[in-house]
Amino acid sequence: MTAGETIKNLREKHGLSQDQLAERVMVTRQAVSRWETGETQPNTDTLQLLSKEFDVSINTLLGSPRQLVCQCCGMPLSEDGIISKEKDGSFNEDYCKWCYADGNYTYSDMDDLIDVCVQHMVNESFSEEQARAYMKDLLPKLDYWKRYDELSDDGQFEAFKQQLIAEINDLHIEGMPKVEKLNALVGKYVNLEYRLPSGAKVKFLDDHVTYLGNQLKSEFGGERCFGVLANMDFIMVCTYEKEGINPELVLYKKR
Repeated sequence: MTAGETIKNLREKHGLSQDQLAERVMVTRQAVSRWETGETQPNTDTLQLLSKEFDVSINTLLGSPRQLVCQCCGMPLSEDGIISKEKDGSFNEDYCKWCYADGNYTYSDMDDLIDVCVQHMVNESFSEEQARAYMKDLLPKLDYWKRYDELSDDGQFEAFKQQLIAEINDLHIEGMPKVEKLNALVGKYVNLEYRLPSGAKVKFLDDHVTYLGNQLKSEFGGERCFGVLANMDFIMVCTYEKEGINPELVLYKKR
């Protein structure tokens, strides 16, 4: 699909006329018409406005001419839903949501990232040893790790994670092991639905936000696990069965 076709489809999907879209991105109706017929393309500033207006990446607006890859973990960025965003909501097309969230790089240790990635790579035809070797070869070639000294925040985000870990462990929740690591987790994948005493069901997270968290085996044994999630505003602990079935909220604490 061409850039013009993409813009036209998005405009119509959002129920906008060419005049209305032109007003929102501060151009003329004729400019919008020329984009849609393929005569011209929006300039960089206008592409950024269109990206925010339609909540799609610039790569998508241009008809996906590039194969985007996260420059921290190497994940193919095959859909806009997994591309990271800046604090102002604009897309950062260099990273996935797990590696860069709201203006922060979430990994400062390559081995920690490898540990997380390997869990999702191992299968019948790809052993853990093969996965680790693959990641150890791949990561140093990616832009984030090549430019780590330039891009890193001098350990500020890592210090924040350690502070969160200390606060969680100070809760002394019975049956829950000590938290040693917090990983980036996108809300869409951990936003479980809890049943209230009234019978109503409720979710506490935002599908589009990246949180810090981990899953821990219960010291009581059995199939239930502890799930820990946190950010600058809260700490949440729950238990659930395999694949998040039958979740129960243990604690929700404002920070």
